[in-house]
Amino acid sequence: MPKMKTRRAAAKRLKATGTGKLKRRSGWKRHLLEAKGPKRKRRLRKARLVAKVDEPRLKRLVPYL
Repeated sequence: MPKMKTRRAAAKRLKATGTGKLKRRSGWKRHLLEAKGPKRKRRLRKARLVAKVDEPRLKRLVPYL
């Protein structure tokens, strides 16, 4: 059986948690930051879990994570 290829772009953006869920960084933090409040910008620093509906699709991109 041939090995599956990992999508390198996805592998660079996703990490697996101990229980096998996928973790991602938040977006919306590149520009126009003066319009965003400090509380909002603080929350954007933290990583989030990938939504449950997206997880099967993204796990196919990174099969060995």
